[in-house]
Amino acid sequence: MEADKIKDSIKRAAQDLFRKFGYHKTSVNEIAKKAKIAKATIYKYFESKEAILHSLLMDYIRVSVDDLIHINTPEKSEEEHLTNLIMKTCRLSYTVCNEFIGWEFIRESANSQEFLKNLSNELEDLLVLSFTQLTGMRKHDTFQQRLRFLIKSSKSIVFSFAFTSVSDADVRKNFVSFQKEILPYLVKAALIV
Repeated sequence: MEADKIKDSIKRAAQDLFRKFGYHKTSVNEIAKKAKIAKATIYKYFESKEAILHSLLMDYIRVSVDDLIHINTPEKSEEEHLTNLIMKTCRLSYTVCNEFIGWEFIRESANSQEFLKNLSNELEDLLVLSFTQLTGMRKHDTFQQRLRFLIKSSKSIVFSFAFTSVSDADVRKNFVSFQKEILPYLVKAALIV
């Protein structure tokens, strides 16, 4: 097997197990067994289970951000486009936490919260870069600072209700509330000329 195929095999096995059992409950031994390779081989390509997760998530996020940014949607204004982008980003962040890592582990582990914070910052950088590269979008520093503030505040709000919600129904209710009651004001503030 060539190196790329081995790495892909490790990531596919890890993704399946993380989704089925959660990050915390999946061991490197189980990943190796599912990928049909030796445990030592995993460490040849990834320094830790966290590195596998990070690689998986960044692959997922890059594809998702590219889709978010470049899908032609019939928004009528820059404000609507930015609102839709932020909501899609919030859903992406929630999906990453829900499907790949698991909320129980996130709530209980300081390491996972630090990991999530770093991942979230990488997502933010990717979004700002992607959004400002769109044709016709503002590129000046003040707008980028406001866009970064919009993304940071949206992430903080979404993570706070995801961490404190008891059920998926609560999360959905909070998403709707955020979209209707908070996000319009944040977007308007980001777009002020």
